Amino acid sequence: QDSPLKAVQMLCPPLIMDTLASLALATEPPPPALLLRRPYGRDHPLAPPTMLRNILGHAAYQLLPPLTLLFAALQRAQRAPPPRREERL
Repeated sequence: QDSPLKAVQMLCPPLIMDTLASLALATEPPPPALLLRRPYGRDHPLAPPTMLRNILGHAAYQLLPPLTLLFAALQRAQRAPPPRREERL
């Protein structure tokens, strides 16, 4: 059974919407406060410590629960008794 939409047809609307959003952001003039501030120095970190803490916190939040469930399931599978076989006479 054929799908009513092909893969390329399904990818076109998000591509168009993303293009329009990027054009809207690119054509928006910068606020005056941004133009008046001094540039950051070379020794200034690209990602501030708060951003790094948030990134690492979210990564842990998204990785730890699935990994905990996976290892708990593996341990439970290893502890399970082997299936019984009926003996034939």
